[in-house]
Amino acid sequence: MPDAAKAGGGPLAGLRVLDLSAVLLGPFATQILGDFGAEIVKVESPAGDRMRANGVSLHPGMSSIFLAINRNKRAVCLDLAKPEGADVLRRMIGQFDVFVHNMRVEAIERLGFGYEAVRTRNPKIVYCAATGFDQDGPDRDKPAFDDIIQAASGMVALNGMGRDSPDYVPMLVADKTSGMAVVNAVLAALVHRERTGQGQYVEVPMLETLAGFVLAEHMGGLTFESSGKPAGYLRVMNGGRRPYATSDGHVAMLPYTGDHWCAFFEQAGRSDLIEKYSVNDRQKLNANIRAVYDAVGELMRTRSTAEWMAICTACDIPATPIYKLDDLPDHPQLKAVDLFQTMRHPSEGTITYVRPATKFAATPASVRSPAPRLGEHTREILREAGLAADEIETLIARKIAIQNQE
Repeated sequence: MPDAAKAGGGPLAGLRVLDLSAVLLGPFATQILGDFGAEIVKVESPAGDRMRANGVSLHPGMSSIFLAINRNKRAVCLDLAKPEGADVLRRMIGQFDVFVHNMRVEAIERLGFGYEAVRTRNPKIVYCAATGFDQDGPDRDKPAFDDIIQAASGMVALNGMGRDSPDYVPMLVADKTSGMAVVNAVLAALVHRERTGQGQYVEVPMLETLAGFVLAEHMGGLTFESSGKPAGYLRVMNGGRRPYATSDGHVAMLPYTGDHWCAFFEQAGRSDLIEKYSVNDRQKLNANIRAVYDAVGELMRTRSTAEWMAICTACDIPATPIYKLDDLPDHPQLKAVDLFQTMRHPSEGTITYVRPATKFAATPASVRSPAPRLGEHTREILREAGLAADEIETLIARKIAIQNQE
């Protein structure tokens, strides 16, 4: 493993990652590795990462989403479909510790960068393939995007409970969850390499990752051979938990312990409900939980958001007002810890970003550079790979390599 103290660049300082991923899953994962100090070299085709065009943009190719998930990376643009472009990438492989992609396995094998081909050039490489489906299953070659994985993992059905039809969670939750799994897997494989000197192939399949994520609390009756009970955490699925309307807004509030419930009903002037709903007996409380939450909903309407927040704070009951996305920069907690920060981007001007949330006391995570323009660092990366100046210029002239000119 790299020297964590090197240049004060985070716990992964000195680690080099060759990033052939695109869209959101892989770039989200490699950005986390970059925030933790690793050097990330992002390899793009002349068409560029598709996510460059998605989201809000001031200029083509530099969307809000791309800027949010590709900082702390340098970009090289190569046409890997051409033999000369593929050869350049082969020459780079020996300089890296980690290789990450989220292509279908068949596609990357066709390009000549499957695990065996990469391992031949760098036996100690940690090679991570983020796939849609476990490659030992019948769906291994199917295309997979966030919507598909949400639906196949049970998440869409859960999100549709109590509605007229199933519905997607309105965020790329499958991609982001799988991306964090990629980070975990890569770091675990690096620990193994540190102990043994051995690289290895790592596969992080989206469907299986999301199914495990969904079922962590929802295994229910599936847990036991003869329970006769369905899957699902009924307290969450059928218990009526929801944001509550106050007299002037909405609040998320969750009395959890017996003391919380007693304090809430006392403050609401309904101490009689403490005994009625047996709030100090969790099994009896859970058996009547829908009625309990319905009663809470009626009581919450009697006072303002500010009044309820004061009560919950005094009684140590978990609660928060509902924040819209546009309100988050003014959230008192997020504002106090400077979660939202700004930097100057060479083409986009001043941009706002969310800093790394994880804190390392000895080796802090950091944001060292903004998301790169397509091919922004092609020349310097190819020089580092050992290519001569005339060779680089020939590749650029033939459009096998692209150097951003802005």
